[in-house]
Amino acid sequence: RRRARPPHYKSQERAGGRGPSGAEATGARRAELALPLPCGDPLGGRRGHAGPAAGCPWAGPPAGPAGRHSMLPRHVQRLGRDCITHWNGSQMLTLNSPVSTCMRWAGHYPPWASFPLPIPVDFSTNWRLPPFFAPWRQFQNSNWHLDNYTQSCCFHLPNPSMKSEGEEPLTKKRRLSGQHGASTPDGETNLSNQKEASCLSVAQNEEKRRSKKGTIKRHWEYFCQQSRTMKISENKESDQSNTESEATFDFTVMSYNILSQNLLEDNSHLYKHCRQRLLFWTYRFPNILQEIKQLDADVLCLQEVQEDHYRKEIKSNLESLGYHCEYKMRTGRKPDGCAICFKTSKFSLISSNPVEFFRRDIPLLDRDNVGLVLLLQPRFHCKASAAICIANTHLLYNPRRGDIKLTQLAMLLAEIASVAPQKDGSFCPIVICGDFNSVPGSPLYRFIKEGKLNYEGLAIGKVSGQEQFPRGQRILSIPIWPKKLGISQNCVYEIKQQQKEENAGEKLEGAKLDNTKEIVIASEKLSSKLQHHFKLSSVYSHYFPETGIPEVTTCHSRSAVTVDYIFYSAVNDDTAAQAGAEDSFHGGLKLLGRLALLTEKDLWTVNGLPNENNSSDHLPLLAEFRLVER
Repeated sequence: RRRARPPHYKSQERAGGRGPSGAEATGARRAELALPLPCGDPLGGRRGHAGPAAGCPWAGPPAGPAGRHSMLPRHVQRLGRDCITHWNGSQMLTLNSPVSTCMRWAGHYPPWASFPLPIPVDFSTNWRLPPFFAPWRQFQNSNWHLDNYTQSCCFHLPNPSMKSEGEEPLTKKRRLSGQHGASTPDGETNLSNQKEASCLSVAQNEEKRRSKKGTIKRHWEYFCQQSRTMKISENKESDQSNTESEATFDFTVMSYNILSQNLLEDNSHLYKHCRQRLLFWTYRFPNILQEIKQLDADVLCLQEVQEDHYRKEIKSNLESLGYHCEYKMRTGRKPDGCAICFKTSKFSLISSNPVEFFRRDIPLLDRDNVGLVLLLQPRFHCKASAAICIANTHLLYNPRRGDIKLTQLAMLLAEIASVAPQKDGSFCPIVICGDFNSVPGSPLYRFIKEGKLNYEGLAIGKVSGQEQFPRGQRILSIPIWPKKLGISQNCVYEIKQQQKEENAGEKLEGAKLDNTKEIVIASEKLSSKLQHHFKLSSVYSHYFPETGIPEVTTCHSRSAVTVDYIFYSAVNDDTAAQAGAEDSFHGGLKLLGRLALLTEKDLWTVNGLPNENNSSDHLPLLAEFRLVER
């Protein structure tokens, strides 16, 4: 595009000359490169010269000879050309000629802005110079008219990912509204405004059901014994009459990942949406302790319990609330672990059994995750002795190592199978809590609930379902773990399984070899099939029945999903036995109620997790059970 030339240069051309030369030509070229603003250039002179350029309607005397015009900085020169300055952001401001209003630079701009933002204002409003115009401070009170200057000029303005603590990040808004894909700049701006208005309306609606600012109230869901659709309070008499012949014992269990401070600091990128003061342990621990006091569970299953915090604060505070605490720290460098705490007024400890998933002699098991299994005796009088098995674990996070996750789960189930059997050979009621780092419907989740899994041809990255499109195409090996681990495909210790087989074959000693051959052949055929003998149900349904929106147990800057669970061995009220439930249970558990979970949208109305009142990136899960002793 041809640049406009100064008037004195054009007059020499009209006179028939070849144009200036020597010093005059140098001055002309400088004037040409200076590119004065059409409506007056307050920056056109030298540092000591303040005269506006000629031709401006409100300009003073001419600035002097062209040779005295200094060159503007290159980034200012580029503003006069057709250009698009690409900045990191999602909003775009398009300036088309003619411009009826002028632009001023905001004197104060937020820290996330990489460049001062131009703001349209009335022509008479003064503008402030941004920092890079420091040499010409004397023009700070001048008006800069942009008519005929900004033709087809576009500025990409940065948009903050989080304007305030009560507002969602843009990525969360886009995900929640279902907008996936590119849109026009104007569409993006309008869409952002609509989302902000939508978030505001949601926040206003949530205010009605908040007990205090920044808190979303979670309600209890009670279930009828038979249909699980009516509240117990509406049908208590019939419920009691149905269980007159049974000795009952009600208790509550909480599963809570309290977020280790060490892991929080190592993964600070997950908590960019949080105010810094909310992430200090001195702020977080009182909130966590207050949650535990309010929910008042009889059994606590805690994950990511940092060892020094447990030793100095957590254990003593929980003991003052009437809990007895058992703790197992991870075997590696990470100083956190799992804890199970129970009220001594409700239970007594029969045995405590820690499980270490790290095995030095097995390359597959090179991770330091742990589990903990307790056998508790309820403190109530009944016809026969009863026990409850409580297990707690935190499986490996890595989404691409499903082989390790399944092996860790098999080791936990094998320990439960060795602890839970009663004298009559049946299993006592079982509750398994923890952060399984797997989503509902994943192969690992289905294996827990259904009791079986055929993993032939299953990709390692799809075991947990954490990634929708997992990287790599590695397939699970058959078998997944080596034989020297000592755990069979039925998730029991092989030594105890052999003892059971020997006891069962004492009466048929003559046919023992044939039976062994059949067992070996069967195990070879079912080598790609995992099984366990527990009939387990999930306390939570993982989706809200009215809307189908997923429940969420963890929410931070990267994701909001369900990875925490409470599984329990349900009473077999119906005749349809669940697959894998080959062993009978000594009584069972009935789910009486649960503390309702929230949606991702609910959580972002209080700025996700952690926030001012919820000091972990996980929500506590809480369920009430009834032990039925038959």
